[in-house]
Amino acid sequence: MVRGYVSEEIREKLISILKDSDSGMSGVEISKKINVNRTTMIKYLKVFAAEGLLRQKNIGNITLWSLEPGQESFIFPDDYFKIISQYLELLIKGNENQIYSLIRNCLNSGSSINKLILEVIYPTIEHVNNLYDSGKIGTAEKNLLKTTISKSLNIFNQIPIISDPKKNVVVIAADPESILISESASASYHSDGWNVFHLGDMSSAINVLFDLDFQKLVGKIWKQKPGMLLIVIFSQTSEGLTFFADSINPTKKKSDKLMKLALCGQISKKTKINSDLLSNNIGDILQWSNTISENIK
Repeated sequence: MVRGYVSEEIREKLISILKDSDSGMSGVEISKKINVNRTTMIKYLKVFAAEGLLRQKNIGNITLWSLEPGQESFIFPDDYFKIISQYLELLIKGNENQIYSLIRNCLNSGSSINKLILEVIYPTIEHVNNLYDSGKIGTAEKNLLKTTISKSLNIFNQIPIISDPKKNVVVIAADPESILISESASASYHSDGWNVFHLGDMSSAINVLFDLDFQKLVGKIWKQKPGMLLIVIFSQTSEGLTFFADSINPTKKKSDKLMKLALCGQISKKTKINSDLLSNNIGDILQWSNTISENIK
């Protein structure tokens, strides 16, 4: 906030007056239309340009400001439902750049990152899997769509966050089908100030040496043992969860209860796995993680 002006209000007014302007407007014109001090307005224009909302063009001594293509403003929480359909439609049509603009527009409009992940992107991952399982898309198209989703999630990871040295999390996908879910969790943890170590698909590491390999990793990333280290494993099979849990639990026992293990996936009732939390709901995993982090000393 600068001199009482709220940035969200300025952003909405900018989009309104610039959306029909092909050539752009000068800072003086914009400040008059929005009724904001010229010096203050220039500061806002530079900030919004850095965020990707505006572009500037210098003509002689005059700087003209215009909207980047595809910019629009949303009102949250009312517009989350609209964003879900928009994101899915753009994804299926292959409008990659428009998808990224949509994500940035949501962020510029004050959307919660976690809500975008849990209410927009995560359901889309399931929809893509259903399209593939029903034969409506092939392997090539499924991989293309998932790559686009992955790039969407990376937008959140690029947002500078001041992380808490006491909140550390290792995220593992036990199989290729769990990669996007693990990336969704990693982006959410990042937005909540965790130090995230995303290992990606670790199915190739399923062997008798993984427990030693994991001990070495913990020794490097958690050498001084600040706060806690949370291990989160995502798997589409109970076998994947069982293997990694059995391999990690010996290291966990040596951590003086500073290491926690959470498992996310389907598991049969007969299977018993030692963990601090077992759920097939990513939302439950994230909520539990933030709850236990509040008790860190």
